[in-house]
Amino acid sequence: MAGTTTAAAPPSYFLPLMQLCDSALPIGAFSHSFGLETYLERGAVHDEATFVRWLRQFIGAQLVYSDGLAIRLGVEALERAVPNPAALEDVWELDRMVTAQALPLQLRAAGITMGQRMLQIGTEIFPNPALAAYRAEISAGRCAGHTALAFVLIAHGLRVPPAQMLQAYIFSTATSLTQNAVRAIPLGQSAGQRVLRLVHDDVAAAAAAVMALQPEDLGAVAPGLEIAQMRHEHQRARMFMS
Repeated sequence: MAGTTTAAAPPSYFLPLMQLCDSALPIGAFSHSFGLETYLERGAVHDEATFVRWLRQFIGAQLVYSDGLAIRLGVEALERAVPNPAALEDVWELDRMVTAQALPLQLRAAGITMGQRMLQIGTEIFPNPALAAYRAEISAGRCAGHTALAFVLIAHGLRVPPAQMLQAYIFSTATSLTQNAVRAIPLGQSAGQRVLRLVHDDVAAAAAAVMALQPEDLGAVAPGLEIAQMRHEHQRARMFMS
């Protein structure tokens, strides 16, 4: 028909990536504040504006240097493993490094429990050989399992480009934290959506920053965030597990 246009089909990974990053994915993110609850208890975060400041710091000073860089390094190892399957050993070593750099006990446990749950879901709905190999390493006690590495193994199998992979993971984490802040501060649902819109540029900047880092930067997290995450273990009353 004259005058009609046909929209280009989205890439094949688009819907699987949306499903993987959906806040309804049952990996337990609703149970973790990643130290936010410590700031709530101290009154440093108490409304929409203060939460935005905290979230921007968490994205730029923690996610970039931990999960974000782990995803990029994981992609690079998986690309090496295409012609050389022995390079998967680099992913297993990265698992050990990511686990070791998470100094707060609750943060380390959260990464493992959420990661193993994501691995289970990924194996059921987006299976691939690297995922199966990672689960075998965990079962053998040679790896701990981590959310970022489970994510990168699934997303790489879906052929998600690294830039989209990073932005999707970072924004998904920001979404989970914002939903938890809506409950805990509390904020209204509309306020939560305003927050997520405000951090769009922060997410893009974080993904770009990850691409410029060196492997030695893994774990170079802001001490204040880590201290707050450690203090959470000793709070008198808690809504969240971390």
